[in-house]
Amino acid sequence: MNSRRLTLLGRIAVVACLPYLALKLLWVLGFDIGVIEPPRVSRATWVAANAFTFLLDAVAAVVAHTLTRPAGRRAAAWLLALPLWMASGLLLPLLTGLVGGSLTGLVTGARNPLAAGDFLAPWVFGVVYGGFLVEAVTLLGAFTVYAHQRWGGLLRRPLHALPDTGTGTRAMQRIFLLPAAALLAALGTVRILWGTGSTLGVAATDAASRTVLTAAADWAQGLYSVAGAAGLLLLVLPGLLPRLRVRTALALAWAGSGAAFACGGCPWVGQAVADGLSPGASAVPDGLPGLLGALELCAGLVVLCAGAFTLCELTAAARPASPAEHGRPAPPVRRTQEHSVFSASRRPTRECATPDDR
Repeated sequence: MNSRRLTLLGRIAVVACLPYLALKLLWVLGFDIGVIEPPRVSRATWVAANAFTFLLDAVAAVVAHTLTRPAGRRAAAWLLALPLWMASGLLLPLLTGLVGGSLTGLVTGARNPLAAGDFLAPWVFGVVYGGFLVEAVTLLGAFTVYAHQRWGGLLRRPLHALPDTGTGTRAMQRIFLLPAAALLAALGTVRILWGTGSTLGVAATDAASRTVLTAAADWAQGLYSVAGAAGLLLLVLPGLLPRLRVRTALALAWAGSGAAFACGGCPWVGQAVADGLSPGASAVPDGLPGLLGALELCAGLVVLCAGAFTLCELTAAARPASPAEHGRPAPPVRRTQEHSVFSASRRPTRECATPDDR
């Protein structure tokens, strides 16, 4: 049942990517369908930006397809975890802010820039964000099923039963992750203040251009950052809530750190690159907004590195010792339902590869 659900969700996610990919490809080729006014940037910048976003969504489609294949369970964990961490950080705050801002605009009567038709036709936003909504539900839903099939034994454990890898790096990770959690909480608080209408550290021109959607986006990103700080704190100090499941704390840390990195840090990097390639330009915001983006990048990188180290340690701890390490042939090991921290509670599947797997 879970395999059928995973296949269905993954295939729907692939189909949901197609309208966005088709629209971006047309724009790259010079067919500005749905563009009301010419972009204010150069043609080369317009093509490069659309080609890059086309590539990002194409990677999401490939990952969604990989999740549905039997060979996906044998793929290296980081090949799937890294793009899905980025996708979670992009899609969750984007859709939360979009839905919250649109509902706020309907209730309060505030102007919704998506329906104004100043730059793009309103139907373009419907195609793009409608596809993102379906993609977020199905892609992240498929990854949830996949993660429980592959690492269910670890995700269902309480925090106090986290396996000890014995490598001695957990104390070092705690030194970096505790400040990262505090930084995420502080950055999220600033975002929430901006969402409530505060102009703390914001230039007067930027404050005047804020809309109901930008306020909702700050709210969403700030809440995710604070939730990520809470998840990191629970993972680093499991004694705070020892009976809480690992999957709950990990989901909070995953979504919060991904949101800070993808929606805050990555745009800051893009703006800094644009400034470097165009002397005299000023893409990076001045004052606190620019500093916030740089700190979100740093916090996301710290969490990413710590997560990679932890994944490598758990993989090494779960790998059986080779016979050469003991100087004698290894005795046969009887398979159990949970033979390692990564095994999910499911019936053993066949190990032989079919032509489709290749």
